Amino acid sequence: MSPKPHSLSLSQSLKKEKKYSGVFEDVYSMAILPKELELEKESHPKFELRFQLPDLIQPIREFSRTREVREFLSGALAGAMTKAVLAPLETIRTRMVVGVGSRHISGSFLEVIEKQGWQGLWAGNAVNMIRIIPTQAIEFATFECVKRAMTSTQEKWKQAESHKVQIGPVSLNLSISWISPVAVAGAAAGVVSTLVCHPLEVLKDRLTVSPEAYPSLSIAISKIYKEGGIGACYSGLSPTLIGMLPYSTCYYFMYEKMKKSYCQAKNKESLNRPEMLLVGALAGFTASTISFPLEVARKRLMVGALQGKCPPHMAAALSEVIREEGLLGLYRGWGASCLKVMPSSGITWMFYEAWKDILLVQRNSL
Repeated sequence: MSPKPHSLSLSQSLKKEKKYSGVFEDVYSMAILPKELELEKESHPKFELRFQLPDLIQPIREFSRTREVREFLSGALAGAMTKAVLAPLETIRTRMVVGVGSRHISGSFLEVIEKQGWQGLWAGNAVNMIRIIPTQAIEFATFECVKRAMTSTQEKWKQAESHKVQIGPVSLNLSISWISPVAVAGAAAGVVSTLVCHPLEVLKDRLTVSPEAYPSLSIAISKIYKEGGIGACYSGLSPTLIGMLPYSTCYYFMYEKMKKSYCQAKNKESLNRPEMLLVGALAGFTASTISFPLEVARKRLMVGALQGKCPPHMAAALSEVIREEGLLGLYRGWGASCLKVMPSSGITWMFYEAWKDILLVQRNSL
């Protein structure tokens, strides 16, 4: 028996009413629920971790404006510009000092050009540029910093009255005024730059003297490390430091002394660019002449392994040179060295003073 039509319509209408009433009840309940209950019905918020990075821009900017940083940059720029110009003279000088090829400057030039072409004159220049930029930067920055510190210490020492020793009736006044701040700063500059950059000097000499065995920088580093580990990168360090002390001390002392004397004689406050070139060249010539025998021994120790006869120490290297070539052998390559050192020193000082004037003037104007 089929259900009545009106009963079906009644049940359907009841279902619709229930459906719609449920919807309206939900909407109504959402409208009247308090905020506390609404928050409970929401999903949990995502966990966020935020870091507050310190503002480093201002400290870096202030640090870059310091005098020491600008002197460091001046030395780096001066060294890079000088080596880019004088790389061929450095190649010839190194070959003659270690006894490779011709004994004459012109003959050595021709040998390099015949065997390696014009680019051979710049052999090892890439690592030389990598070496000279930090070396000159550290050297000049150390020189200026130590010179100022020594000068300030001497002034404070003079003002203090406690530096006296009383031995009975005798009173001894301990003074450090006899110490030259320039000489101490020059020695410190040479030692610090050598300790930091000596491995680059070893690489440069190997690439210059034996480009066949060391065709690239990566191969040179690998071979040197395999031969003797880290110690091989510092081969010849002791004679380098011994030779660097007289050279660096004399180099900076002569430049500052000649610069000051010339300005006093001409009643000038500073040198012009040509005068800086000349004074720097004379300072390099004097320092190189005094320390050249030690330079010969140093180069022998650094590249002696290439020829299978490496002297055990500096005294042995010096005696070996004297035994084989006489006393004049200690100055073999001196002409080529002066040919390289004089323009290099003059140009370096000229560029350094120029960059220092530009950067320090810019610093004072900021």
